[in-house]
Amino acid sequence: MLHEILLSLSGHPSPLLRNDHTDSAAQSVLSPPERQLLKTAGHISHLHCELISYTAHISASHPSVICRAVSTAINSTYLAAFQRKVLEVEDNVLRKDASLVGAYNIVPLTAVIGEFTGWTRRMEWLWDLVQFISKEKEGLPCRAAQLINKLRHELQTGYADIGETALSLIKVAETAWLKQVSAWVLYGRIPVLGDKDFFIQKNVDDELGFSIEHSLLPSFVTPSTATSMLFIGTSLNRVKTRSSIDPGNTGLDHLSSQLQTLANLTSPLNSAAFSRAITSIRLTLSRTTLQKLLPLSKVLEMLILLRGFFLLGRGEFAMALTQQADEAIHSRWRRADNLAYQKQYGLGNVTVKEGEVAAVLTKTWAALGSMQGQHAEEDDELEIARDLLRLNLSKTKASTPVKGRIGIDHQSPSNLADTPFRNLLFSVPVVLTLQISAPLDLFLTVSDVQAYTFINSYLLSIRRSHLHLTDLWKITSLRRHHPPPPRPPYSITKGGIARTRALRGRWSVRSSAMRSTWSTSSAAIFFLAETEAYLQIEVVEGLWEDFHSWLTGREERDKEHGRSPSSSGGHSSSAINNMTDGDDVQNNHSETAHQKQNSKTPHHHDPQTLATAHRLYLRTLTRRLLLSQASFTDSLYDLLVHVDHLVALVHRLHGIWTSMDLEADEGVVDAFSDLSAEETDVRIRIRDVEAKVKRGVESVVGVLRNLSMDSAFMAEVEDGDAAEGRDEGDDGGLGLGSGFGDEADGEGGTRYTPRRTGGIDRLLMKLDFGGWFDAGKVVHHGDEGADDDF
Repeated sequence: MLHEILLSLSGHPSPLLRNDHTDSAAQSVLSPPERQLLKTAGHISHLHCELISYTAHISASHPSVICRAVSTAINSTYLAAFQRKVLEVEDNVLRKDASLVGAYNIVPLTAVIGEFTGWTRRMEWLWDLVQFISKEKEGLPCRAAQLINKLRHELQTGYADIGETALSLIKVAETAWLKQVSAWVLYGRIPVLGDKDFFIQKNVDDELGFSIEHSLLPSFVTPSTATSMLFIGTSLNRVKTRSSIDPGNTGLDHLSSQLQTLANLTSPLNSAAFSRAITSIRLTLSRTTLQKLLPLSKVLEMLILLRGFFLLGRGEFAMALTQQADEAIHSRWRRADNLAYQKQYGLGNVTVKEGEVAAVLTKTWAALGSMQGQHAEEDDELEIARDLLRLNLSKTKASTPVKGRIGIDHQSPSNLADTPFRNLLFSVPVVLTLQISAPLDLFLTVSDVQAYTFINSYLLSIRRSHLHLTDLWKITSLRRHHPPPPRPPYSITKGGIARTRALRGRWSVRSSAMRSTWSTSSAAIFFLAETEAYLQIEVVEGLWEDFHSWLTGREERDKEHGRSPSSSGGHSSSAINNMTDGDDVQNNHSETAHQKQNSKTPHHHDPQTLATAHRLYLRTLTRRLLLSQASFTDSLYDLLVHVDHLVALVHRLHGIWTSMDLEADEGVVDAFSDLSAEETDVRIRIRDVEAKVKRGVESVVGVLRNLSMDSAFMAEVEDGDAAEGRDEGDDGGLGLGSGFGDEADGEGGTRYTPRRTGGIDRLLMKLDFGGWFDAGKVVHHGDEGADDDF
């Protein structure tokens, strides 16, 4: 019987221990204590047999390498130790050890089973663990992250033997996981074995793109550390790809020395220690390989291009693009009142082809080249923009950001509103985009470009409406007597006097009809000028100067010399108006030259730090441009549509009056048109649109007032950026670990924190329309005396 028990405990099922011994024959032979001891031995034997079977199956077929390693460790360490314990007990019995063999060579069953008492709880715990590995959840097998998290949780059970067992298995699991990590962060390779279980996954639609699967991340890995590992591996993968094209481009050999950094980590892995190890590898990579692959000068060059063309830092680009787009629309729409006007949110019945849109951008480059004159060849920024910028028809109704290649946060910054500003340039969805070429995709993501595209459509729409309204004053015949009275000596004749009186009467009627139009247009120009000045100068330029100073280290040098960063406050709308003049080209060139001069002595930041700071800068920019407030953007969009309609109707009225003058003065009659009826209809429609423009301005100002009194919104604008920077992780999103403090960026510099710029209250102080909103209603019928107090 003793021999049968030992064989059963060693993994050979025995009917002796499987019998419940409840029959009368067994009860007559075995006492209750003996039956209980046999039950305990049977339980241990059953667990041992099941563990042998399950661990063999897991080690042979489980898709997770880490699960296989833990299963093999259970078999080779603990089941083997149990086997040795069985042999040790058997050896003691055969040697008649006094601890087991008593007088007359009697071996008490209690003593034998007592030798295995310490294994009962451990075998039960191992069985639960093996079942956890074997079970599938939602059709998916156990993942490495789930197993590591469970083992780390089991350290806190309070049982010393269980804690010791869990700790040894954690060492196995984390060592196997670190081998996978080392292949990625040291050589840029996704492990061949267990690639489906690794938290870095290759994007199907992008040959060189990778992304993070958060469900495969162990709990001790912070989001910022995961981002650093993704950045490191993708960078190394890019270097390898580039090296295969250019054999002289090396830089991976020195990374093998960083293997010791990972080898020095002890289990269970500490979150801060692991973050510091990854940061050390990342900074080493940045100081060596990435200095050649992605130098800071290239990043600055791209950011300056985005500032100049997407954020309208180069005013001549917005002016030329608007002019070329208007010419293209005029060539397709013969009726001026259809120009850029959509009833509510419809796109009209215009069909614009992709080639026509691309041709507009080509003509814009030609126009900019002619503006440069003899200095055209010196404008490198313009040449780079020619190669990278594209004007395309938008294929979707909304600019939904897609998952980028690098980083874990690629959603639309600040939840951009879906207001279709992109519809205004051509009356169909058209967007300015940028081709992200390697290696800039390590720094700039697809979502970043989409955010820039939305901001560009927003700012360009305001500039376009502003230009269209100011161009009305260029229609000389609407502002002056046209045609002029006859000159002497004919003017003193009877016919000349009659002619002069007729022209003056005609002008008096038309001037009275246009009086409210000029008043409404002036008010709209004032609103657009002040709004654009606030957005462009106080917000865009203020944030850009702050971010550019951080990039180049100028902010730190200013602090060292006791100077504060330059402020952009105190500007007025005249600065925006001047941007539409011809000499703004020279001003923008001097600004660009100044930026390039400052970028000659850049302060070193590693690429991931730059990418993190840039995302924070972009989120702050969209928030302070009010692009996250749909109530504001929708009201502004409606106003811009009404302004377009007003401008189109004024041009239509001018054409009708020109035809009427030809008919009255030269006898040129169009038999297929009733000019008087058309004039009456257009003047009525102008009055209606004037009222809509006025209500639109009042609505936007009202939304701004409501936002200024919204404490939650003001707190988000003023304090949300700093809090968001802190929430990038304990280390500011830089993968440094909490031990580095809140202000470090890993290179001994300071973390980027957007400074406070703008302020809705300052804009509202400028948008003081006096009693215009409270003035009498616009006269719709009978234009005489119709005027607004503005």
